[in-house]
Amino acid sequence: MIKLIYHLTLHRSKCYLIQKYGKVFWKKFKANSDKTFAEILPQVPDIGDSIFSFSYEFGPSYIAWYKSFLELGSTQDEIIQNIWTMNEMMVTTIPRPFLKATGKIYLNGFRKKAATHVTRQVKGNLHPFDWAITYREINQNSFELDITECGLKKLAHQFKADGLLPGICRMDYLLANLMGTGFVRTKTLGDGDDCCNCHYDLIGKCNWSPEKGFTDRK
Repeated sequence: MIKLIYHLTLHRSKCYLIQKYGKVFWKKFKANSDKTFAEILPQVPDIGDSIFSFSYEFGPSYIAWYKSFLELGSTQDEIIQNIWTMNEMMVTTIPRPFLKATGKIYLNGFRKKAATHVTRQVKGNLHPFDWAITYREINQNSFELDITECGLKKLAHQFKADGLLPGICRMDYLLANLMGTGFVRTKTLGDGDDCCNCHYDLIGKCNWSPEKGFTDRK
């Protein structure tokens, strides 16, 4: 899955990056990314069967693209905005109506696995690069997770790509928007807070709108 995410996203993003920067930039970007991805992939710890495995599998791609953009002189804000766009292009390989139709199912499955994750966590059975959470049921529609350790933050730090955060944290809003579910958060570890206080609604609404900024909804 890690390699599929990487190659599919680059394929989907090729025209976007060529249009924005030109063919020479694209060739250099892809060559740099391919090299970095190949170097880091064997060093990426396997966290096993985690409810956060899907999120974690994006990590090596994010790191490769971040380092490649950085090497080519892109600014921090520019890098994050490009990764947002590339991520959206990859996810929307799946038709948006289907994403919205299955959003509630996906989130409900995530919710059901949360309690098991906490049990494994208490027993000390999680990989050191896995996420540490507390979980709260609110009602049939809503639940909350407080994330006190983030696998993507750990992975980014290991490969000296700390600048990915808090930018990549914001993509939770993108995914909630595409899936037609509710999501809000006022703190993230990536912003230097003590946790990521995530509130989810199976049936809800979430704006992506990065142009409005991410001050109150980190």
